Amino acid sequence: MAQYRSDQSKGLKFLRIRKVVTLSELATHLDCSSRTVQRRLADWQTITSYNQNSSYYTLPDIAEFDANGLWRYRGIFFSRFGNLSETFVQLVGNSQAGLTAAEAGTLLGLRPSSFLWSLRKHPSLRRAKHQGFYVYYSSGATLSKKQEAQRRLMRRKTRLPAAFEAIAILVEKIKSPSLSNEALSKRLKKQKLSIAPDMIENLFVKHDLPLKKTPHSG
Repeated sequence: MAQYRSDQSKGLKFLRIRKVVTLSELATHLDCSSRTVQRRLADWQTITSYNQNSSYYTLPDIAEFDANGLWRYRGIFFSRFGNLSETFVQLVGNSQAGLTAAEAGTLLGLRPSSFLWSLRKHPSLRRAKHQGFYVYYSSGATLSKKQEAQRRLMRRKTRLPAAFEAIAILVEKIKSPSLSNEALSKRLKKQKLSIAPDMIENLFVKHDLPLKKTPHSG
């Protein structure tokens, strides 16, 4: 018991000084076996890193988690939710519009290809293709429906016409400055160009084009 208390004090002090440690570093510091260190780590309820092969440990009160429940320290990443798969599932569940691979990679600080493939059939996730790329949603029917609707709304707000479509829009707008975006969209449709009014609006806003946009029925 005395040895346990000594290890307890010595180990926790070492952890607080270093902030993050590996099992082997702690075993060397305490001069004990890896099995003993594993028991100590379990007693202290340490958190395991979700990168670096899950080989680093820290204490819950050391980690400075951000709003997403993540903490990065000198290239070592921790999550209040547990391992990488548990963390990703939680992040998706907390998101308003699901997560794309790029969004997940940015949040987690990892290459999406290093972990997403193994999660594609996770029971708590639903993967769906949206405008050419995959989005991960919660598998819960109600939440998934809300997330997908929000994703569609986001895309409508930000999508822009292609370069050749932008040229066609500007040509028609110069010809008829008073055309509304809706009327312009209909006119372009006659040219076999399917460009929604919101895409036309986004083009004008993005480039700050001072073109008159009064309604016109033509």
